[in-house]
Amino acid sequence: MTPEELVRDHTIYSCVMGSRAFGLATEGSDTDRRGVYLAPTPLFWRFDKPPAHVDGPAEEQFSWELERFCELALRNNPNILECLHSPVVEHADAIGRELLALRGAFLSRQAHTTFVRYAEGQRRKLDADVRQYGAPRWKHAMHLLRLLTSCRDLLRSGELRVDVGEERERLLAVKRGEVSWQEVEHWMTRLQDEADRARDTSPLPAAPDRPRVEDFLVRARKAAL
Repeated sequence: MTPEELVRDHTIYSCVMGSRAFGLATEGSDTDRRGVYLAPTPLFWRFDKPPAHVDGPAEEQFSWELERFCELALRNNPNILECLHSPVVEHADAIGRELLALRGAFLSRQAHTTFVRYAEGQRRKLDADVRQYGAPRWKHAMHLLRLLTSCRDLLRSGELRVDVGEERERLLAVKRGEVSWQEVEHWMTRLQDEADRARDTSPLPAAPDRPRVEDFLVRARKAAL
């Protein structure tokens, strides 16, 4: 079975991500599609296992095998969690709907570490751009602000919101380079400070519900025999 066939015939969940999910799409924005496929269980009985992820077959399309997706979600990987909470769902079969119903089981205060660590890496890249070119890549700055806002709000409320809502115009102004880098820096620092403070009082559990997710994965593997 080819990777393309796995995506075509065994996808259990697919959604739109990127600017169109974040509420930041403008004319000409790409449509980024992400998905989860459930490889038939007998494929794991061979020495050559099915791929953990597939790039394509369509442009701007990327999919994960269910087990790999769950592993990353349990680690509170920001990209994976946002995929699981996309407001633009294109497909979900019975197992996919069960995966969506498990969204809360993946969330924990560990999101603070993973989101902030990712944000710090992106911030260093922006700082390097400013030193080398005199300005950051404004689109990347916009998405970093969006990510930090999402992290803060997740820790405060216990719920992950992907759409930026009322922050849309302010964030798009950053993308257009209409906000000074100094102001953007202050905004980023404030958001990270607020996320740090929210961590200690967050309604999220200290760790994700791994047993519940594992029970779901076992049932899915049995269904794919």
